[in-house]
Amino acid sequence: MNRAIKWGLIISGCLVVLIIAGLVLLPRFVDVRRYKPLIEEQVTKATGRPFSVGDDLHISLFPYAGVSFSDLHLGNPPGFEEKDFVFVKSFFVRVKLLPLLFRDVQVKRFILNGARIVLETNKDGRVNWEFNSKAGSGTSAKTSANAQIPEKSETGNGVNLKAFALGELEVKDGSVVWMDDRKKLRREISDVTLLLQNVSLERPIGLAFSAKVDGQPLSVDGNVGPIGKMPGKGMIPLKLSVRAFEQMDVKIKGHVTDPATHPKFEMDVNLSPFSPRKLMTAMGKTFPLSTADPQAVGRMAFNGEVKGDMKNISIPKGVLDLDESKATFMIQADNFDHARVTFNVAVDQIDMDRYLPAQDEKKPVRKTTGSGASKAKKSEPINAKSEADYSPLRRLTLNGTVRIDKLKIKNAKTESVYLKVTGEKGLFELQPVTLELYQGKMSGKGMFSVQQDVPKTDIQLELNGVNAAPLLVDVLKKDFLEGVLKAKIHLGMKGDDPVVIRKTLTGNGDLLFKNGAVKGINLQAMVQNVKTAFGLAEKGENAPRTDFSELHIPFSVQNGVFRTTATTLTSPLVRLKASGVADLVNQRLDFRLEPKVVATLKGQGDTENRSGIMVPVLVAGTFSSPEFRPDLQGMLKQEIEKRLPDLQKQLKGNESSKENSQTMEDQVKGILKLFGK
Repeated sequence: MNRAIKWGLIISGCLVVLIIAGLVLLPRFVDVRRYKPLIEEQVTKATGRPFSVGDDLHISLFPYAGVSFSDLHLGNPPGFEEKDFVFVKSFFVRVKLLPLLFRDVQVKRFILNGARIVLETNKDGRVNWEFNSKAGSGTSAKTSANAQIPEKSETGNGVNLKAFALGELEVKDGSVVWMDDRKKLRREISDVTLLLQNVSLERPIGLAFSAKVDGQPLSVDGNVGPIGKMPGKGMIPLKLSVRAFEQMDVKIKGHVTDPATHPKFEMDVNLSPFSPRKLMTAMGKTFPLSTADPQAVGRMAFNGEVKGDMKNISIPKGVLDLDESKATFMIQADNFDHARVTFNVAVDQIDMDRYLPAQDEKKPVRKTTGSGASKAKKSEPINAKSEADYSPLRRLTLNGTVRIDKLKIKNAKTESVYLKVTGEKGLFELQPVTLELYQGKMSGKGMFSVQQDVPKTDIQLELNGVNAAPLLVDVLKKDFLEGVLKAKIHLGMKGDDPVVIRKTLTGNGDLLFKNGAVKGINLQAMVQNVKTAFGLAEKGENAPRTDFSELHIPFSVQNGVFRTTATTLTSPLVRLKASGVADLVNQRLDFRLEPKVVATLKGQGDTENRSGIMVPVLVAGTFSSPEFRPDLQGMLKQEIEKRLPDLQKQLKGNESSKENSQTMEDQVKGILKLFGK
């Protein structure tokens, strides 16, 4: 028995010696370069592309399995501008052979020098990274239609290694070029350098990466790992610092879990203040937003925790700095295909006017034919069809709140803004919406629907105690009305283009101004004297104005035409009734104002007669240049109609025709005499 064991050990030892001797001596006696033409032929046949490698081709098997070569070329198929798809200046790798039998990977050196990859789209739209050739055996490189593709394993076992060690990994002078011959575009990542040293499964891996993107520097430094004995499984810590284009500096600290099977991440992100505009300039691109303020989005910073997986992402608490604004927020997005987004945002202050689209030059107002805006409704038919694709919004579910301490929009200054947003399947609601503005408050709700191709919007607002004068000055740049405003407004509209919105605007409302004044016109002067009222006499030192205790404006809007039939104004000396239309599309006015004399000034104790006549006022022209003129024809018609019954009675009497004619003549003279006053 002992003799058999002895001979067994001797034979085994001899076999091991022979194997080792073969591994050591075989590369010395076999010139691999003799097989270089065969290797090049087989690779060319397999890829369908020209392949060549330099004469400096070496293989070693013991104690390290090693491969080195230089001047490798894998070409492009015909029809591409670049000759090579892949070029490698030199490559060298050495791996210990025997430890591989025991799942112990020991790489002494891995060096890749001068690698260049070109990704090209030619003028015909073909790309060079697709391989459609047939292998040498005659089988198609594409998977047969009848072949079964094994499903991805859900067990997530990964690769179970006993140990892993990498003495040195170095990639230097690498580059990746992207070309689109159709658009004459070329982008390049050059000077790629990657250095890893003393890598193992149980220790953090030091990482140093640098490159230039279109000539601008990009670098990543830090530590990754330990990655554990089952790479791709478990938790992998990381701590990285990213610097891009000499503009942006990001620090990331956290971990990635199961990156090979079910990747998840959780990390703290600190983005130092930078200028997005300068970053885009450094990248050679135009800033994508055209803002009213060309300096907007000039400063940005972020700090917060970011976590998620392949289907979900959340920021439990984040802080975003944008110019002079600071926002604290929470956001969670689930199921990216049909996203469900929950958020809460609190902003200290923001001037939205800076971020609105830059205004184009004003187009000339189209003049309407006829007597006024009432004929503008006969313009071309409304086409509210939208060219935008709203299908992503139809797959979105929203639920969130927004709070803003101070908000400026369209030059209106508001405070304590709060709104709640909910929506799904293309129907979104803002309810409630509350804010404070100009010593008053506003509340309301809104609806925005993209369930159809044409968007629809519905808005309901209530205002109470709002100081109208500064609001109108800020928003309209017009100082023509004072008073404390109370209002109810309900408006609906279609489309997403401003012109279409104005054409489809429909709704109603009720505006009530208390204790104010209408500037630019003096109704009391109208009662006393036509010349003074309409600037035909010498102007006084004080600008004309009409004080009122109440101005009530009920209105309706139909297809962009504002209409009121019962607007009233109450002042100490006159009462005013107004009716007419305002065309919001063509910005034309067509109103008639009828002032009436108040019999007494001091109430029942004042019996003084008020002299003067009632002068109706016609308001026409445009929003920017309204025109006021007395309606003398209408006034004369009213006076005649008022005295006509008396004339008719006299004509029916028994007096002679001569006396009747004389009476009528006296009546007409009386009317003209009154008009002369």
